[in-house]
Amino acid sequence: MLPSFIASAAKTLTESTSIALAQQIECQEIATPLSPKPIATTYVRQGNGKNPILLLHGFDSSILEFRRLLPLLAQERETWGIDLLGFGFTQRLSELSYSPVEIKTHLYYCWKTLIGQPVILVGASMGGATALDFTLTYPEAVEKLVLLDSAGLVNPPTIGKLMFPPLDYWATEFLRNPKVRHNISRAAYHDKSLATQDAQICAALHLNCSRWRETLIAFTKSGGYGNFASQLSQIDRDTLILWGKSDRILGLKAATQFEKLLTYSKLVWIDNCGHVPHLEKPQITAAEILHFAPTKF
Repeated sequence: MLPSFIASAAKTLTESTSIALAQQIECQEIATPLSPKPIATTYVRQGNGKNPILLLHGFDSSILEFRRLLPLLAQERETWGIDLLGFGFTQRLSELSYSPVEIKTHLYYCWKTLIGQPVILVGASMGGATALDFTLTYPEAVEKLVLLDSAGLVNPPTIGKLMFPPLDYWATEFLRNPKVRHNISRAAYHDKSLATQDAQICAALHLNCSRWRETLIAFTKSGGYGNFASQLSQIDRDTLILWGKSDRILGLKAATQFEKLLTYSKLVWIDNCGHVPHLEKPQITAAEILHFAPTKF
């Protein structure tokens, strides 16, 4: 069952793509080996055709992050967005640790249950690290890989060692603060005017989910995603690296590092774009993805 607040909160949205995607969120219980209980998992599916695309959102985010990109991709392809375990509107069970291992296990059973065929896997920011980890573990599920200003080339943050009461509470309350979230949003864009009230609502709507704070703390304590540099040569899938030339979150060095370390990769820079090309330049991002992975008949 969908969280009850989504429908009412969605009424405060003003951008047509935000309203449409919020109205199309679905939920299905996914059985996994992680727990005796199935996990109520939220997702959006649009479009038809072969070679589906699967979109993975970034840290402390949700499928609403793809409100502008997903409909463009769905004009030509079956396109999915799934809320990762511990994030978005997906159910947060109390017995899980929300580590990267659990996240990719849950994602695999989502893929197996909902999709069941190799996908064009698209990961944005932390979702890129998730996509790399997933591809390394379940290569049979991935046809091609797309990284959007991706994480995955830095060591785990040391903050996890400090996530004990009351510091863990203060850290999450700091992240919950609307002014803090607005400043993070502004930093993610090259064009600051895109950090609108609608964007703030989309970025914070999932904070109303039960156990948001507890799961964010658990994920941070797990160490989160680290540095995949030594493993990237194992990935034999064609990979498209899309990177905003004005990324102030991860900078530009990581883009060229990914291109060097991923054997079958291509790097495309996006001008006048920050950390979120799928939000700032959705038309260009969609065109590059569809050109990189044309439909097979």
